[in-house]
Amino acid sequence: MADLLRLLLRVAEKAANVARVCRQEAPLFQLLVQEKTGEDKNKKFVQDFKTLADVVIQEMIRHDVGARFPEMVGFIHGEESNKFENGLGESVTVTVCSTEADTAKLLATVLDGDHTAASLLAQAIHQDPATIEASTDGLAVPLSPAELGIWIDPIDATSQYIKGREEVLEEGHLSPSGLHCALVLIGAYLRSTGEPVMGVINQPFNHKDPAGGGWRGKHYWGVCCGSVNVCSVSLPKAGPEGEHGPSVVLSSSEKQVVKEALTSLCGPDRLMYASGAGYKILCVILGLADAYVLSEGSTFKWDSCAPHALLRALGGGVVDLTQSLQHISGARDHQTELTYHQASTDCKGANRWANGGGLVAYRDCSHLRSIVSALKGPL
Repeated sequence: MADLLRLLLRVAEKAANVARVCRQEAPLFQLLVQEKTGEDKNKKFVQDFKTLADVVIQEMIRHDVGARFPEMVGFIHGEESNKFENGLGESVTVTVCSTEADTAKLLATVLDGDHTAASLLAQAIHQDPATIEASTDGLAVPLSPAELGIWIDPIDATSQYIKGREEVLEEGHLSPSGLHCALVLIGAYLRSTGEPVMGVINQPFNHKDPAGGGWRGKHYWGVCCGSVNVCSVSLPKAGPEGEHGPSVVLSSSEKQVVKEALTSLCGPDRLMYASGAGYKILCVILGLADAYVLSEGSTFKWDSCAPHALLRALGGGVVDLTQSLQHISGARDHQTELTYHQASTDCKGANRWANGGGLVAYRDCSHLRSIVSALKGPL
């Protein structure tokens, strides 16, 4: 399992490099955007875009993990279809080949013969990143990769990635929008129960290098299995009990009735808004917010699997809001925790893997209880 974690950290950094390379080629980037249609379109947004970066990253992770752990092939799932349409209207199946030259040749067909751009992408895909600093030595987890499946969100908050706004981060505060919200998410779950047990989050656009001006990233990871609870993030210090209600991060499009109920619980200054489901859960992990509440079923397994594992390692979790409204419990309620191994039989396309009941991501069970209690009447 330590080997698997090290591999996921490495491929996540490779993914971040691909994301950065794609943004550096501005004229190319405009050509890579393709609107999703039909059953693959996220119902929450008027426009939901698929970029070549998404597809390339997903297939690179699938290739690298499958090559190292063949027993996981067939259980490595992603958000995107690997079909991409080029400017000539030709449908190309994007895969990662065994050599950089072959990958570049395939990508050139997607990029309408732009061999320079294809070579840049292929180089990023096949180039191993610098050593990833992570204290994974001695990590012993009684699991085999053959027991696990993986969810990949190659670039969460794609719309923020496309817009590319460079917001200035304030220490101790979340970023409502911008490139900081774009994340690479890789989560591993138990095939038997759907329980998330390992997560890697890479933030490709964390800060700019003062010397060179290029973007630098940051990564976070966690493992939660049985008695093993290890996370690269330390638990933030708790504030004085009873002084404030929990701080909650929401989507700006959240229902007004939810905003009003949480304003009564938390106070207006304790509600915050940010883009990207993965980023909002990361804000909870980092202690920038106590909880993330979403009443709609507009997130998916690939959004929540990786950060869910980190929250569990910290003693928190992610629950189904609709189920939690029916099962208020004094302890972590495993009945309402999100799972990742079964599709909904009532839906089609991407919606089969939606977190249909909404969600609450939390670090502290007392915050979960107070939030669910506040929403029980309105919802």
